[in-house]
Amino acid sequence: MSAHGTDEFPDPAPSFSTMNVETPDTHDEMPGWKRNVAIFLTGQTVSLLGSMLVQFAVMWHLTIVTQSGSVLMLSIVFGMLPQAFMSIFGGVWADRHSRKLLIIGADSAIATITLALALLMLSGVDDLWLIYVALAVRSTFAGIQTPAVNAMVPQIVPASQLIRINGINQSIQSGMMLLAPVVAAAIYASFDIVAVFFVDVVTAVLGIGMLLLVTVPRLVRHDDAAPAGGAAPEKPSYFGDLAAGVRYIRGHGAVKWLMTIFATTMVLIGAPSYLTPLMVTRTFGDEVWKLTTNEVFWAAGMLAGGLAMAVLGTRVKNRVALIVLATLGAGVFTLGLGLSTNLWVFYVLGLFVGVTFTLMSAPSMAILQETVEPEMQGRVFGFVGIVMTVAMPLSMVVFGPLADRYSVQVLLVVAGALLVAFITAVLSVPSARRSLAAIARPAEPAEVVRDPVR
Repeated sequence: MSAHGTDEFPDPAPSFSTMNVETPDTHDEMPGWKRNVAIFLTGQTVSLLGSMLVQFAVMWHLTIVTQSGSVLMLSIVFGMLPQAFMSIFGGVWADRHSRKLLIIGADSAIATITLALALLMLSGVDDLWLIYVALAVRSTFAGIQTPAVNAMVPQIVPASQLIRINGINQSIQSGMMLLAPVVAAAIYASFDIVAVFFVDVVTAVLGIGMLLLVTVPRLVRHDDAAPAGGAAPEKPSYFGDLAAGVRYIRGHGAVKWLMTIFATTMVLIGAPSYLTPLMVTRTFGDEVWKLTTNEVFWAAGMLAGGLAMAVLGTRVKNRVALIVLATLGAGVFTLGLGLSTNLWVFYVLGLFVGVTFTLMSAPSMAILQETVEPEMQGRVFGFVGIVMTVAMPLSMVVFGPLADRYSVQVLLVVAGALLVAFITAVLSVPSARRSLAAIARPAEPAEVVRDPVR
């Protein structure tokens, strides 16, 4: 990534007209925002629960029926790669069309394919390829939905409350990680996987219905209307918009460095989070309760971090300092995991990694939502979606085979040390320090942060 450039922040896409939000973006001038956010988060929580139920149920079903590692590998490929690919285009669409309608359309498509799979399996058709197709379609539309959701949040949340709302959202997701496996197990054990699919369809319908009640300010592109006495200028192509998004990220120092930190943390923390059960089994024993407790501590840590952001997020004066300290903490605690010789110390360190990861990710999302101009948010969050979808599988591609040659302890120590070294190296780059300093403090109402340093 280049760190050079001029002193003035250029227009990343000269051919791309600006976009405005009709409703002012201040706390006092956004009436009804608490109602909108409450309905939106409730609907997304219901929908998320259904999706996670399917995720766990499919994994268990394929494991029980096939007992094949190759089948599980293919299910991950079909369930994740389409989302990574579609996020590229989903981000562009989120900047060109109604984000609310994109979310509704994606949810509807996911519910439809899930219902079709349930009906086929009820009729006795249960070929593996059908499940793969359904996973791929669900993943494809998730690539459309996710950038639209992240880009829509700043439309309905005052800038001063973004970090708090992101903390609440992180808490909800972490809570679902604790609840979903229990609910999925109860439904799957009492009925079958088809029942889980029907529950997912119902939760999707409920989520769509609640989203319809949310009032979303309309985004207006200036090139939508013809100027007085003339024809409207020609809109840039989809690929023109996509290229503009890439230029924007490369040219906006703060966004570039923040996404670099986020991506690297995902890679170096992702694999350890998946390898800790292997360390528990090899070092402390393979009892089921030990593996379950490990997952609970990680999820509880992420939940605690999200709650901390929900309660204290608006009081954070230097968000970049929080991100840096949290990333350093995640590296140190990951290193500590590899040095642990006591099971309960290992669990507590895993909890701390979960806390620090959320303390890094929640303000990062808030900064991007606040800093990135409205006309670019869909594309930026499209690339964030790619990072989130690809980072962990990529991390496992590297660390997974190494875990068969070396001890997990060594890999955890290396991952933690690399993360500490990385964040230290970033802070040693003058352009990175200047870019991050420009977004350290929360923006004042209606203030748009533009980073002059690349």
